[in-house]
Amino acid sequence: MDYLRAFVVGGLICVIAQIIMDKTKVTPARILVSFVTIGVILGALNIYDVIIEYGKAGATVPLPGFGNSLAKATIKEVNEKGLIGAFTGGIKGAAGGIAGAIIFGYIMAILFNPKTKE
Repeated sequence: MDYLRAFVVGGLICVIAQIIMDKTKVTPARILVSFVTIGVILGALNIYDVIIEYGKAGATVPLPGFGNSLAKATIKEVNEKGLIGAFTGGIKGAAGGIAGAIIFGYIMAILFNPKTKE
């Protein structure tokens, strides 16, 4: 049942993004930023925790989940270290995901011949 809920929650997030791309002139970059920002806001308000509890990885893997992890790590760091935590918390909380993206992106660039679209 967890797999089904993760599929539904993650799929719903992707469907929302696809509908926005198809029905509006909003660029994918703006959607990306919007989804991360929505995740930050919902995470700061503890609303995204309910979505994660229900959808598990279906909620943590997409972009709002990244925003949520930024918010949670920043809040924790601010509570522990004060104002400086506002600048260091998000980086510490997202370091694993950022490092993974860089490493796997580099490996893919080595294995395949990346080209720009014309």
